Amino acid sequence: MEKRKVIIIGTAYPFRGGGMSTYNERLARAYQQRGDEVTIYTFSLQYPGFLFPGKTQYSTDSPPSDLNIKVSVNSVNPLNWVKVGLEIKKLKADLVIIRYWMPFMAPCLGTLSRIIRSNKHSKVVAIADNIIPHEKMPGGRLLSRYFVKSCDGFIAMSRAVLKDLEKFDTLKPRLFSPHPLYDTFGAAVPKITAKQKLGLEEGVHYILFFGFIREYKGLDLLIKAFADERFSPLPVKLLIAGEFYIDGKPYIDLIERLGLRDRIVLHTEFIENSEIVYYFCASDIVAQPYKDATQSGVTQIAYHFEKPMLTTNVGGLSEMVPDGKVGFVVAPHVDEISKALLRFFNENKEAEFSAQAAIEKKRFSWNILLERIDEIVHLSKG
Repeated sequence: MEKRKVIIIGTAYPFRGGGMSTYNERLARAYQQRGDEVTIYTFSLQYPGFLFPGKTQYSTDSPPSDLNIKVSVNSVNPLNWVKVGLEIKKLKADLVIIRYWMPFMAPCLGTLSRIIRSNKHSKVVAIADNIIPHEKMPGGRLLSRYFVKSCDGFIAMSRAVLKDLEKFDTLKPRLFSPHPLYDTFGAAVPKITAKQKLGLEEGVHYILFFGFIREYKGLDLLIKAFADERFSPLPVKLLIAGEFYIDGKPYIDLIERLGLRDRIVLHTEFIENSEIVYYFCASDIVAQPYKDATQSGVTQIAYHFEKPMLTTNVGGLSEMVPDGKVGFVVAPHVDEISKALLRFFNENKEAEFSAQAAIEKKRFSWNILLERIDEIVHLSKG
């Protein structure tokens, strides 16, 4: 294939961004492996401080030495959008990929896209995490419409988002391509090694809740499910690993009120990439009790480490986890969550589900995503 000039616009180092940075940087490497010239344009300012829910937006990891990352885009400065847009326009990249995840970013990213496309050469493809956000914001639909109208085509990582796109555009090409595997966190380590690294008890089994804690992710449902008295005689604990992006007090109060303080391990700080391997390898099953979702990068980390999963049947989660093979898919109800987790431990499902995860994860390759993007580019020229 002829070498192309590819530009990715989205979160990357020095922003930590959770899965966002990891995804965009891994996508850049996939294009580099194919022989393309790749530049990532990331933010000089991603969110104003008062809008950011966590402790810091910035990574403490070392910068990636194999990527060309330009820290350029100010999400709230229209003069910057014009400056950066004109800069990228002049580069005449063959392909520009924009990562879209929330309406707040629509004015910035939609303006950049319009300016870039005015060179009549660059094709702009958006990879959409969400079109309609989990958490409502005033004018969100109007902002998303502004962004959608600026692109040549779309990749949706869940069928739910693919359907949401129809509310804003029915003509531009769009394809579903599931979230690829997060294979950047190193090889698995023995469970006992991971537990020792995290200071966890060796004789205890762990249910892992991982990632930024937001209301829609249903941690409260999981805590209530874990309060089921049938868990009491089992050597099982709940490991909550991730920073609160909402007020954490109601969750801490809930744990206290249910008498679970001794059975829940709280690591409620941001988990750096270098530590992720230990959390997944120390755990028996990864729980995603979401009340609302499109897709989740946590699923793809779990697949990488071949971990069983419990997910809820909301958004695109059930598309990723075959019920009864890799894990259990249940309604976002306390009783159903507790019933599935109890079945997992009482029937010793870990080895069976892990073996199936090793098979299933093969369908989530980065090359498939690149092929889907190529399809969008081809269709947009038709």
